[in-house]
Amino acid sequence: MNHIVLFEPQIPANTGNIARTCAATNSPLHLIEPLGFSTDDKHLKRAGLDYWNDVNITYHKNLEAFLETLGDSPLHLVTKFARNTYSDVAFNDGRDHYFIFGKETTGLPETFMRENEEKCIRIPMNDEHVRSLNLSNTVALVVYEALRQQAFPNLEAVHIYDNDKLG
Repeated sequence: MNHIVLFEPQIPANTGNIARTCAATNSPLHLIEPLGFSTDDKHLKRAGLDYWNDVNITYHKNLEAFLETLGDSPLHLVTKFARNTYSDVAFNDGRDHYFIFGKETTGLPETFMRENEEKCIRIPMNDEHVRSLNLSNTVALVVYEALRQQAFPNLEAVHIYDNDKLG
């Protein structure tokens, strides 16, 4: 299973979009407090649409509290400062993988990243033109790469709809 972890997210629409991705991929969502918004925020709910009931959400009081729950599961720090590319990491080892993403304005704490440099992964991009990718897009890219390597467990590669436009 792939777990999405958001460190002190600040933009409700990003978290709502990420929750929707979690519902689509059966990925639990972990929110590390403090959050930059109320979880009853209308923008958060609108971005997540009616999928909130289908997301397994766990709240953690702080980074340390979250880390205490990991056990020996692999943790991947997603950051533009990493030297390893996300697609070069093997996620198909049958273990739960935790992907932690930093807050939109400042990312993950520098000390935490330095202590876990070997766990840091990045998405290649043109850093001369763009400061960073959107958080919800980044989550989708990374979780779908993990799922691709895992042969998309418990996901439908094809679905036939009642009013199928191609059927």
